[in-house]
Amino acid sequence: MANTTARKDSMLRSQADQPSTIRRFIFSVNWLLLINAALLIALGLVVVYSATRGRPAYSFSRQIMGVGLGAAIMLLLWIIDYRKLENSAIFALILAMLLSLSPMIPGIGVEVLGGARWIKIFGQQIQPSEFAKIPAIFMMASLLSEYRGRLTSGKDYMKCLGFIVLPMGCVMLQPDLGTALVFLVIGFTVLFVGGANRWWLTVTIVIGALLVVGILTLDPILDQRFGRDVLLKDYQINRLLVFLNEDLDPTGIGFNLRQSKIAIGSGGWSGVGYMQGSQSGLGFLPEAPSDFIFCVLAEEFGFVGSMTLIGLYALLVLISLRVAIRADSFGSLLVAGCIGMWVFQIIENIGMTCGMMPITGIPLPFMSYGSSCMVVNLCAVGIIASVSMRTAWNAQAKPTMTQLIA
Repeated sequence: MANTTARKDSMLRSQADQPSTIRRFIFSVNWLLLINAALLIALGLVVVYSATRGRPAYSFSRQIMGVGLGAAIMLLLWIIDYRKLENSAIFALILAMLLSLSPMIPGIGVEVLGGARWIKIFGQQIQPSEFAKIPAIFMMASLLSEYRGRLTSGKDYMKCLGFIVLPMGCVMLQPDLGTALVFLVIGFTVLFVGGANRWWLTVTIVIGALLVVGILTLDPILDQRFGRDVLLKDYQINRLLVFLNEDLDPTGIGFNLRQSKIAIGSGGWSGVGYMQGSQSGLGFLPEAPSDFIFCVLAEEFGFVGSMTLIGLYALLVLISLRVAIRADSFGSLLVAGCIGMWVFQIIENIGMTCGMMPITGIPLPFMSYGSSCMVVNLCAVGIIASVSMRTAWNAQAKPTMTQLIA
């Protein structure tokens, strides 16, 4: 009789706890993050639909597939406890390098616009170096979390730099300078947040800048000596020269920049109207659905649409910063890597369309055409959602003052 009563009491307690568990889940979800990401995706789909019309090389349904696949992986990363992957630096490094080198595998690698950056699997073309960004974030966060906010050993600092350089070098072999720079920014963002010595970071940046100057100086000399491109491709040099002087290549890369400025300027305050843009609609704007998608938005929705997008980006960064501040060491570093990736790509992509940054193939997060970059951005949202939820659960699990006294 006593056992039966105990079982009934246990069942009643279980039933009583069930609503609180549901409420615990509901209140621990970062709804603002998810709603913000959904708005960015919706705006991106609207603009991509306009930019891809009349362009057989682009498929809007493929973009929808990218959103669906990305949402599924986002949910998986959200469900998984990110803390179980804290000691994954070596595995993440190997995965990032394999993904970056996979376009060079004969039979699956695809060369487009002079670069071996894509692979074709089951008839679908994907860019593996985009997916390598997520392992790179886990790699650096896992590595830096060991030092608990104080990286004071020069030997350890050099080891961290080596972890950044290895996947970067693999991407540069494609060659893909834009994605390599994203890896660099992810690494330095996590190093900064992870407590690396500020003087070392400054010296590294200065040495890197001097190295870039040296490469630019030696490149034409080596090209002339060996009769081929040795360090940099001609189009990479031209992009930098056009950034410095827009009139240098008016029919080539300079034409792209000139048309992007015309598109942004013609939008005015409220835009020329949805699917009414002449620059993208008549084909004057090259790579409109991908690299220059911001110009399509600015032309059709004007200053109001552009500032709406920038406002959504700012809110995304602020929400993510709030999550990073409240999380544990590993969680903070993961979120910092995602923020660094987003902020750099936003600044570089919008900046290049306005002539304020050199032209690169870096996509605009949640906006540019491409299922690979869409999946990666949604993966980052899933990581931040996972960190946010576990942080909220930990806060709820802490005993109150009344419970401590009792």
